[in-house]
Amino acid sequence: MKNIVIFASGSGTNCENIIRHFQGSQLARVSLVVSNKADAPVLARAQRLGVETAIISKAQLNDPGVMLPLLRKQEASLIVLAGFLPIVPDFLIEAYPQRMVNIHPSLLPKYGGKGMWGHHVHEAVKAAGEKETGMTVHWVTPVCDGGQIIAQFRTALSPADTADDIAAKEHELEMQHFPQVIEQLLISQP
Repeated sequence: MKNIVIFASGSGTNCENIIRHFQGSQLARVSLVVSNKADAPVLARAQRLGVETAIISKAQLNDPGVMLPLLRKQEASLIVLAGFLPIVPDFLIEAYPQRMVNIHPSLLPKYGGKGMWGHHVHEAVKAAGEKETGMTVHWVTPVCDGGQIIAQFRTALSPADTADDIAAKEHELEMQHFPQVIEQLLISQP
């Protein structure tokens, strides 16, 4: 059984979707949800589903003496960033090469990088008059949103779509595809 550790900062809809996807699986399970916000709704979602949670401060996130033992204890096969806002420190990326993935709410390389998260991305997509948007799953590297793309899924936009409409369309793709991408990565792991 492989263990998935999810890092999340927000409401946790993706996290809950991933937990539910792997419930009863012979392949993997979500063993821990880590958040940098004590009041993040993702923590309650995980706890309701029986998944252990941990709250970490910025100082703890950047401390190898805290993070590496936490993740080793979980025997993490894959670390999934699902709406995790802090920049992951290099020592974690180096400790889990090609074993840490992020989801981004645009078709990278468009609308990526520092400060481009959540509604900021959807507003930029709207402002640019894009005809499509989508989601990207990519490997985490020291370059923010710069890791190799693993999978992308697209959705058409209309000129009448608001930033909220764009967000809803993109989120629907996340709910449909993110757990399957994670599953395929785990299947292909040695």
